[in-house]
Amino acid sequence: MGKKMKMTDSNHTFAVCAYKESPYLRECIESLVNQTVKTNIFIATSTPNSYIKEIADEYEINIYVNDGETGITQDWNFAYSKASTEYVTIAHQDDIYDKCYVENMIKYMEKEKRPLIFFTDYAELRNNHIVKTNTLLRIKRIMLFPLRFRIFWKSRWIRRRILSLGTPVCCPSVSFAKSNLPQEVFRNGFKADEDWEAWEMLSRYKGSFIFCNKILTYHRIHQESETTKILHDSKRGGEDYIMFCKFWPKPIARILTKMYGKSENSNNINMEE
Repeated sequence: MGKKMKMTDSNHTFAVCAYKESPYLRECIESLVNQTVKTNIFIATSTPNSYIKEIADEYEINIYVNDGETGITQDWNFAYSKASTEYVTIAHQDDIYDKCYVENMIKYMEKEKRPLIFFTDYAELRNNHIVKTNTLLRIKRIMLFPLRFRIFWKSRWIRRRILSLGTPVCCPSVSFAKSNLPQEVFRNGFKADEDWEAWEMLSRYKGSFIFCNKILTYHRIHQESETTKILHDSKRGGEDYIMFCKFWPKPIARILTKMYGKSENSNNINMEE
């Protein structure tokens, strides 16, 4: 389905996870096509339709259809498994990437002997406006401050201390070094904290968590996004509690869960500060 993906010399692939008929899919793919370093792109979907096929044909990229078990983690693992290059980024259909994302990713990855993941600072897209700073973004940048220094990229202690207070890692900004990681990065079960759970697991691995302190990813906040829907699910607090218990005694985990829940208000589409 769709034309065969044209392989490039770049050892990187954008695996675009497409679901139903997102009005932002074309804009996402356009940002990938316009990278300063030519890269590989394909679409992975569990909901094939004429809309996705039309866009895939327009950009001459392949479509992989997940005919097996579906769900957010299953779809991400499926997309991850279809990438044959060393580096892979699971691109979310609503988000866009700075044209220098791949250029920076490869440069940073190749600095390290054993890279695990690369991720960047990010801005939000709200009502078609770029929001570079608000309360949540400021908090996440403070949490990630130690990783601005390359000396801490290999420190399991540092990254686990960061993750013990929540996840400041922007999921769509992450690229994976496949040869140093398990075949499945995401575990089935969670619907809200599946990325946090993945980073917690990978934080135990020997290697580098590479942080690029540049805004190279733009994460879209809108009412139809999966993130927004999940944040209104009462199960979110339960998942947060399970994650905090991986780092803290249960009484402290309960307190942190209540505090962390207040940050959910930041996904209100009209909130910018």
